[in-house]
Amino acid sequence: MDKFFASFANATAHAAGSPLAFLICIALVIAWAVSGPFFHFSENWQLTINTGTTIITFLMVFLIQNTQNRDGAALQTKLDELIRSSSAGDEFIGIEKLTDKELAELHEKCERAAKVSHAALDKTRNERVRRAHKGVVNEATRAESKT
Repeated sequence: MDKFFASFANATAHAAGSPLAFLICIALVIAWAVSGPFFHFSENWQLTINTGTTIITFLMVFLIQNTQNRDGAALQTKLDELIRSSSAGDEFIGIEKLTDKELAELHEKCERAAKVSHAALDKTRNERVRRAHKGVVNEATRAESKT
């Protein structure tokens, strides 16, 4: 049953997100609007579109949520495997289950580490520029002494 629903939800979400589905919906709304004068814009005429769109929206919410839940779980699993198989900290595996406060603390820790890394990169970049400039000055000095 789970595999059937997953396949159905994926296929439906894919079909509902297609340009053809959008065009069909536009055509239905236009047909409904054009039919208004024939039904004298009655309450039943209005209820037809309201009921149809409400039912479709209600059902699509569950299908889309199911698809997003599975996509999110698959993405988390892939990220966890990348973390596990790399030199990254294992503390990041499963962080989607942390509280908001715990996530904020971990985020702050990452920002502090990023600032340290950026400072080290800036220091290295500045040192390379200084050495390159020093090399240019030394070359110029050598060229002057030869003349």
